[in-house]
Amino acid sequence: MGQALYRKYRSKSLSEIVGQEHITDTLAKALSKGRISHAYLFSGPRGVGKTSIARILAHEINGLPYTDDAAHLDIIEIDAASNRRIDEIRDLRDKVYIAPTSGKFKVYIIDEVHMLTREAFNALLKTLEEPPAHVVFILATTEAHKLPETIVSRTQHYTFKPVEQQKVVDHLRHIATKENVEIDDAALSLLAAHGGGSFRDSISLLDQARSIDTIIASDDVRLLLGIAPDVVIDDIISCLAHPGMTSRLMQLIGSLYGQGLQAASIAGQLCGSLRASIVRGKPLLPVDQSLQLMKNLIEVPASRNPERLLEILLLEASDTSTLHSAVVLPTTTPSVFTPPVAQPAHIPIEDIRPATIPQKTHELPVSAKSIDTLKESGATPAVEEVHVAVTKQLGPSVAVVLDEKVWPQVLDSIKKEYNTLYGVLRMAHPIFTTDGVELQMKFAFHQKRLSEAKNKKIIADFIKKITGTDVRIDCTYSKDIKPGAHPTSKPSATGTKPAGLETISNIFGGGELL
Repeated sequence: MGQALYRKYRSKSLSEIVGQEHITDTLAKALSKGRISHAYLFSGPRGVGKTSIARILAHEINGLPYTDDAAHLDIIEIDAASNRRIDEIRDLRDKVYIAPTSGKFKVYIIDEVHMLTREAFNALLKTLEEPPAHVVFILATTEAHKLPETIVSRTQHYTFKPVEQQKVVDHLRHIATKENVEIDDAALSLLAAHGGGSFRDSISLLDQARSIDTIIASDDVRLLLGIAPDVVIDDIISCLAHPGMTSRLMQLIGSLYGQGLQAASIAGQLCGSLRASIVRGKPLLPVDQSLQLMKNLIEVPASRNPERLLEILLLEASDTSTLHSAVVLPTTTPSVFTPPVAQPAHIPIEDIRPATIPQKTHELPVSAKSIDTLKESGATPAVEEVHVAVTKQLGPSVAVVLDEKVWPQVLDSIKKEYNTLYGVLRMAHPIFTTDGVELQMKFAFHQKRLSEAKNKKIIADFIKKITGTDVRIDCTYSKDIKPGAHPTSKPSATGTKPAGLETISNIFGGGELL
């Protein structure tokens, strides 16, 4: 039976340890000066060298050679996961007083020490604080936060870090060369990335990959690890960025499932791709949408039905993507939406002026005469004077009427301060009534968002800022409408004109209102 590569190439001295120089250099200097602590604590991710350094340190302390086959009575390894009860620790506490047989020190290496019970920790505490002079404890754990502070405070704590990916790649290449395995750099990078900064995991993957063939390519590694091609992941995100591509999205997900890929793996790759784009400063989706999607995708591996959950999350994200108009999309896929053109700050008074009014202006400003005086004299005021006069008599509420001409201004104003809300609102089909506006939404998700009290208040405040009137806002759901359809007006039940326009007509005589 062949020996596993991670055991065959395990470091035998502190100088051979890769990626933990901040720890090995400190320990080497302490050993050279004879400064040996009675207790050490090594914490960090799995597979980064905690146990290897513990064994090397135990042999260095005793001046013993370190080989895999060597077994010394004075170096005792204990797996706390299977010896976690108080009885085992009491037995250890009784044996520590036995003098070493051949070495200078009796070294106890307790792996996964966080697995000990509370009673076991209490039994170990006194011995750990004041052990016999010939005893050294080396504790190792992947979850240091689970250790009592009383234990941590009685040790020299060394924190291990994940190994940099390039160092893992270099080490894997060194092993592959010695094992006569031909593997390209892309494949090595995949193994290192999938190893997550763990030497042991990455080397185990290399050991598994060499069973495929003596020449290993990146496609072989992808097939082995169940990793989707980058181009497919990019296509999925592109579908999320483009509205109306849910069919293509489901086809891509279905093809990955058909190749045997797991939903958890796909979710992890999507998270990684979105994160990388944000780090580069060129997010593939709007940052708020990317963060929400990443947060949701993290839940996929723990789901009872990860495949369906992944599909639901992506469909929801695809629906939400229609809310954003500022996404930078690949040039190969056309954008469906065109941002609305900015409108004037107010509706020109010509739009409400009777068509029969000539352009002759009055010689006196309106401020010098009342509207009644103007009407009796038969004089024709200028456009600006009409605006002032109407505003003075009727108030600012009739200065601008909420209709399909004003609606783009409302959208543009909201976009400047509430881009996400604007994205939802621009999908609405507004129907204007005498007392407000009815917002019809094709998707129930959008209708629910707009129906929130805070969002309705924001919309109403912006409308009042532009028109000067308080309006009623109703949000309804209708699957038959087209998102962003042309606005329409709904006549009142009695068929009468709005009060403001009727008053203007009475003041200046009959005429067609434009």
